[in-house]
Amino acid sequence: MNAPTGTARRLSLVWSTKDEAVPQLRVAFASADRLRVDQHFGAAEGLVVYDVTPEKATLVGVGQFQAAAMDGNESKLAAKVDFLQGCAAVFVMAIGASAIQQLLAQGVQPIRIGETDTIDALLGEIANAMKIGGVGWIDRALASQQRSNDRFAAMEEEGWPG
Repeated sequence: MNAPTGTARRLSLVWSTKDEAVPQLRVAFASADRLRVDQHFGAAEGLVVYDVTPEKATLVGVGQFQAAAMDGNESKLAAKVDFLQGCAAVFVMAIGASAIQQLLAQGVQPIRIGETDTIDALLGEIANAMKIGGVGWIDRALASQQRSNDRFAAMEEEGWPG
């Protein structure tokens, strides 16, 4: 069937690999109820993980862990630290020095909050800070992400060995 005279149809590409990527951070929250940050990292029974952009937050994972006493037993931290690989930060009610060191070694910024904050409110604050800047850990994480994106773009332009 032909298009009526005077109307032209064009196909257009609506995305491109050259488009600037939307900044995204993966963040986690120590939470028993998946609604509030209410857990000590070492004893956390649940970790909730979101991908956050300046416009939205998407739940991407929930980690469930056995109840643990805050007894200084370092072996219980490994599974939680491993679960957070790829996260920029984890929000907690409290955290020990050893856990802080292990998280920082993995590139995860621990953030201790003073009272039980809702995850929704914190996600909104993170998204807003991604837009306007001025929050140190967010600015550093986004800058690191941009350096990685620039490195991959340079590799693409040079041509990958095939």
